Amino acid sequence: MKGLRRITDRQMEGFIGSLLRAGVIAAAFIVAAGGAFYLAWRGGTIPYYRSFQGEPAYLEHVAGVLGAALSLRSEGVIQFGLLVLIAVPILRVAVSVIAYLLERDWLYVCVTALVLAVLLFSLLGGVI
Repeated sequence: MKGLRRITDRQMEGFIGSLLRAGVIAAAFIVAAGGAFYLAWRGGTIPYYRSFQGEPAYLEHVAGVLGAALSLRSEGVIQFGLLVLIAVPILRVAVSVIAYLLERDWLYVCVTALVLAVLLFSLLGGVI
């Protein structure tokens, strides 16, 4: 690891801050675009409030959301933006694990890896 340049704590904090900012802005734009698509395609319809209509079954799983977003269905684009928003803090924890590995701070590697495992376990609904 001689050729690897040492990253300072301030540089890592700046990188993580930029990552969080970019992720939240990207998620906001995606959700706003999905909302604009929704209003453009369905804004003139009159809602029927007598019976509750839940979300379609294809939006209950990540693969369905990705398929709907790629086919530019407005609900899928909105859901994809929300998935991006959920992924941002998880990505932050994953980057922190890598940063602590580069610093060889093994206690923080273990603690942060445990936090990442708990986040991923809860995101997957406890199904492993």
